[in-house]
Amino acid sequence: MKKTIITNPRISCKDLWNAFMLERAQYSPNDIPYCKTTALYAPRHLISYKNAKTLYLKELRNGNKSFHCNSVIHFYIDDQFFDGARNSIWTNPEELLKISAHFDGIITPDFSTYLDFPEPLKIWNTFRMRTLGVWLGDNGQSVINNVRWGPPDTWSYCFDGLPKESIYAIGTVASNLRNPFYRDIFVAGLQHMMDLLNPRSLIIYGSRNLSIFDDLESNGIQIIHFPSDTNSYFEEVKSNEQSIQRTILGN
Repeated sequence: MKKTIITNPRISCKDLWNAFMLERAQYSPNDIPYCKTTALYAPRHLISYKNAKTLYLKELRNGNKSFHCNSVIHFYIDDQFFDGARNSIWTNPEELLKISAHFDGIITPDFSTYLDFPEPLKIWNTFRMRTLGVWLGDNGQSVINNVRWGPPDTWSYCFDGLPKESIYAIGTVASNLRNPFYRDIFVAGLQHMMDLLNPRSLIIYGSRNLSIFDDLESNGIQIIHFPSDTNSYFEEVKSNEQSIQRTILGN
């Protein structure tokens, strides 16, 4: 569905709502913008936006303005690192565009939609995910859609604006999957996503320790798993401890 977006009805007005991002957008019946997948390939490496920004500033200080990092930017980190009062990618999207241009691509922002959030806030954050993805794609960035959901009452909008039979990314780092209540919500939403969107590939950031991921893989869906930074740290600690133990035991 096409809409007419009035980006600046009066010369004195400032675009506080980032309508400029959606000049060529189409929308779902819930007015969520449709965000195309512009990535041609699955990522080889992921890097958090926090670390990508640190690397970007470091390279600029070193005079390396044309550097490139073979990683795709993700936002599976605390919102404060990309949506804070002074450093929000929503209020300063131009900085995000400058940074992402030095990387292989970007997974759309993971604005939080926790269960205890008011429903309008969850819809707003879903809208912002898609809007930034639309704009980055229109500006030549390689974009993969991040997907977040909650209980069935969120399904009417949380999958809006997503292309079918594409590659998607999900984060499990803050899903509290050890708790049966949250795990059931996650699995039910994931299954609904599969039925609705028929993915060809699914990127998982964080733990993939759920049987449903094995089931999806056996049904022909490509699963691309990236352990979180925390997972990687503890795996390294565990590996080092085992190595020390083998050395002590002479094995």
